Amino acid sequence: MAITNAFKEAAYLQETDDVFLVLLTITHNDITPLRVVNNNENITSDGNLFVAYPFEITLPDSTGDGTPSAQLVIDNVSREIAESLRTITTAPKVTISVIRAAVPDTIEVTFAPFTLRNVKWNVMKVSGDLSMEEIALEPFPVGQFSPAHFQGLFTV
Repeated sequence: MAITNAFKEAAYLQETDDVFLVLLTITHNDITPLRVVNNNENITSDGNLFVAYPFEITLPDSTGDGTPSAQLVIDNVSREIAESLRTITTAPKVTISVIRAAVPDTIEVTFAPFTLRNVKWNVMKVSGDLSMEEIALEPFPVGQFSPAHFQGLFTV
């Protein structure tokens, strides 16, 4: 999805009246998707209601040591998010999207899919690490050229 010219223009201005909102969607087969917006009021985007919840995303540093991992911290005052995450046994997926408040149905940019790992919670917050799949650790090539599978390569 291409970023709109209006978004680019507003982002490059020194001052703008546009408000950029970050939408966070946490999904898992065992729970109803959790949708939150870092705003002081709920917003509907692309037909989905995003509930106003303060959250912070700390982007990974660029040291090059290992796989980059971001941190997510969501306020846990109402306990709904922590209760949902307690019920699942495998890591949920997280999608981060950015919109302009004036045009909430236009998703300007999406970052996905992240995996939420190392989830911890207390009375005030839920936190965890956001990581992407480590493609570098996948075996390459996926298969092997062996006589059992490729007999023509090994005949004389």
